[in-house]
Amino acid sequence: MQDDLLLRYSRQVMLPEFDYDGQQALVSSKALILGLGGLGSPAALYLAAAGVGELWLVDDDKVELSNLQRQIIHSETSVGQDKVASAKESLLRLNQHTAVHTWNQRLPEDSLTELIMKADVVLDCTDNFSSRFLTNRLCMKTGTPLVSAAAIRWEGQMLIVNPRSENMPCYACLYGEGGDQSQSCSETGIMSPVVGMMGVWQALEAIKLLSGVGPEMAGLLSVFDGLRGQWRQLKVPKNPNCECCGNNELAE
Repeated sequence: MQDDLLLRYSRQVMLPEFDYDGQQALVSSKALILGLGGLGSPAALYLAAAGVGELWLVDDDKVELSNLQRQIIHSETSVGQDKVASAKESLLRLNQHTAVHTWNQRLPEDSLTELIMKADVVLDCTDNFSSRFLTNRLCMKTGTPLVSAAAIRWEGQMLIVNPRSENMPCYACLYGEGGDQSQSCSETGIMSPVVGMMGVWQALEAIKLLSGVGPEMAGLLSVFDGLRGQWRQLKVPKNPNCECCGNNELAE
C-alpha cells in the first residue's frame, strides 16, 4: 500500500484489531451493493471512504426529488439522473482510489448470480421483499456473505447471513419465502436518519466481514426503534425445513 493511502486510512490502521492487514483486506476487496436509495447511499459512501477497493452498484431507478430527504449520495442536480450514475460521481469525488462499476438495470437471475459469486460481500439495500428473498437465495447458493437491512417509519432491522459459517440461518429462516410482506416508504413514510443509521451499520458489518475483525454476527436480527431510541438483538434459529438453506447445499 502506498504512503498516501496509509496516511489516508491511518485512523483505521491505528486500531489494533484492524491494523495494516485489515486495511489491506479492504483495499483488495469487492463489495456488491444492490439499491442506491436510503440504505445504499450511506453504505456506499462509508465503504468508499473506508477504502474498499471495488464497489459494484446495481439499481434501475432514477433520482426523484422525494428521494433527497434520505438518499444522501444524490443531490438536487442529480434529479432525473440514473441513481447509479449519480452515486458513482459522488463516490469518485470522495475517493478516486475506489473503482466503481455500475449496472443501471434490474439484472436477470443468471447475471446477478455471476456478480454475487465474484463479490466478497453483498449488501442488500433494496426496498422490497421479493428482491431480498432472491438475493438471500443466490448468496446461499454461491456461499457469499450477505448484509441485509430494511427501514420503515421509525424502525430499522438488519440480518447478516453468512453461508460460510456452520449451521447459520438465512433470511428465509426468519420470514419464510414470501412472508415479509412489508410496505414501502412511499406508503407509510420513513424518518431519514433511521434509514441512514441502518445503511451505516450495513457498511460497518460489511467492513468487519471483509477484514475478518470482530465477533460472528451472523444469525442475529438487530432491531432499532428510532422513536424510543432502543436497540434489540434477537437470535434467529435455523429452520431445518427452510426451502432455501434447510439442506445447506452450497454451490461449488
